[in-house]
Amino acid sequence: QVQLVESGGGLVQAGGSLRLSCAASGRTFSSHIMGWFRSPQGKGRDFVAVISWSGVITYYADSVKGRFTISRDAGENTVDLQMNSLKPEDTAVYYCAAAEGIYASGSLYYPNTFGSWGQGTQVTVSS
Repeated sequence: QVQLVESGGGLVQAGGSLRLSCAASGRTFSSHIMGWFRSPQGKGRDFVAVISWSGVITYYADSVKGRFTISRDAGENTVDLQMNSLKPEDTAVYYCAAAEGIYASGSLYYPNTFGSWGQGTQVTVSS
């Protein structure tokens, strides 16, 4: 497993932007598919975005398409989530996750596919 630590959460007004970062250590970062999930207050973890080993392939939840961008830096062992045009409904704890191996694309939308998780970072969007 890799160890993951998120940063960059905070309070922002609707329409604003935040950039989340996830730092990875431990097993080879480049062999892991990386994802972001979020958990609204008291609810389960919802898929936000995922990025392939190479960084070429990305998938997004419909609710964030066109507003969020996932990226990774293999040299720095980090994966970022740039969030623009934030809405109150984006308020949640955001989690970074890692999955090692080869998976069907459909499985990447589910938290159970990912074996490593960060501790989460709170994002609050005020109206």
